[in-house]
Amino acid sequence: MSTAVAQLSRRLPRGWAHLAFQFVIWMGFYVVYQVARGAADRSVAAAFHNGEWVLQKEQQLGALFEPAVQRVVDTSSILVTLTSYTYWLSQFAVVGLTLLWVYFRHHDRFAGFRNWIIVANLVGLVGYVLVPTAPPRMFPEWGFVDTLAQFSSVNHSSGLIAFAANPYAAMPSLHAMDAVIVATVMAGLCRTRWAKALWLAWPAWVAFAVISTGNHYWLDVVAGILIAIATGLALRRVRTARLRHA
Repeated sequence: MSTAVAQLSRRLPRGWAHLAFQFVIWMGFYVVYQVARGAADRSVAAAFHNGEWVLQKEQQLGALFEPAVQRVVDTSSILVTLTSYTYWLSQFAVVGLTLLWVYFRHHDRFAGFRNWIIVANLVGLVGYVLVPTAPPRMFPEWGFVDTLAQFSSVNHSSGLIAFAANPYAAMPSLHAMDAVIVATVMAGLCRTRWAKALWLAWPAWVAFAVISTGNHYWLDVVAGILIAIATGLALRRVRTARLRHA
């Protein structure tokens, strides 16, 4: 055991203290997330009003296609399983694993990756507080189905998830936002063409998963993508300005 710890210590780019500090940063972000969740929970009426507004806007645009997507997916147990696992794992597990991979394999890119994820998510949390929005699965009268509740053993009412998850966090889609950030960074770091192609396809698959499970509107996905792009550009300008004044 001591040998394994010693080998890991030698591979740490900046030592155990720096790695521990990264976990402290993420715990701090989790606390902020819970504060945002509490604020959204106190605005249930507003969340349903905003959800109705999104549905009406999509209907006016002639692009309320999410129920049709759900009907197609719900006829296939394979698609239900794949989209359900994608929904649960894409935001935290995939983000966490890619952050660790970049930390150990491309440490010079880690800070930028971490900062982009954190800043974009903080902007998204502001959206949750200011515009709490009930997700599509809460509007069965519009033809939506709660796919996870009907077909999955793990859903939003399950134990720790019911405690930790924000039930009115549809707008923007942090799943889509994080997927764009992860895909951009990973596609830039991977060497093989097939790996780059898979990562570049990742945001589209995540968008499909969150829409088909009834957890996000397509407008949520667009909002999440725009936040990812905007925060990425803003952080790049900050870095450029610092280099000029260095």
